[in-house]
Amino acid sequence: MKKKMVATLALAALFSGASSAAVLRVAADPVPHSEILNYVKKIDPDLDLQVIELNGNLNANELLARGDVDANYFQHVPYLRDQEKALGETFDVAATVHIEPLGLYSRKVKSLKAVPDGAQVAVPNNVTNLSRALYLLQANGLITLKAGKNDAINNLATPADIDSNPHHLKIVEIESPQLPRALDDVQFAVINGNYALQAGLTPSKDALALEKAQGNPYANVLVTTPKLANDPRIKELAKDLASPQVAKFIEQQYHGSVIPVNP
Repeated sequence: MKKKMVATLALAALFSGASSAAVLRVAADPVPHSEILNYVKKIDPDLDLQVIELNGNLNANELLARGDVDANYFQHVPYLRDQEKALGETFDVAATVHIEPLGLYSRKVKSLKAVPDGAQVAVPNNVTNLSRALYLLQANGLITLKAGKNDAINNLATPADIDSNPHHLKIVEIESPQLPRALDDVQFAVINGNYALQAGLTPSKDALALEKAQGNPYANVLVTTPKLANDPRIKELAKDLASPQVAKFIEQQYHGSVIPVNP
């Protein structure tokens, strides 16, 4: 509780100190989002960009709605739309930047050909990424979803939609940031790419299964408010994030674990 209070006070001081209209305040996850934004600061020093790294106690969409930040960069569009409903807010997608393929990981099982009966599978507990995880399990032959569950975006799946479960997998829903830690306690975990990277995993090498990048609807986006959608600073950052320089940085830095949308 004390740590949470200290973090909250520190962020309040940070927000209050960033009152200059010229400063563009962007909340972002540490990896890879903040790293990408810090690279933008190097290639575009004229853009006065302040990167505010998120922690588990902060909801970046609430920060944006309150005006504590001018934009955020941490989420994909399906999650954003779910957040808009939950918060009663409308946001604007300013740029589509990269894909972090969702992966299936294990410290106890070396191959999907050796899945133990009754294995526990930790999955994200938010609606969109839970559905995404179930579709990944289905794509790799571990479960079958009920008829009609063939569209991860428009037809969200829940554990109740599992029709066939030959390995008798037990689905355990966990907060996304905690999934890497769960690897010590469960046989498998379906982990978002950014949290896998933060935990020292290399998705392109360590995952037993990865989402396909081609046609992937879960690209991470730069998000702002409708009021700031035409702000020149937002436009400039969006242009930077879509640039060949940023695409090359992503390719060289993450080696296929993060994939640029604009190569």
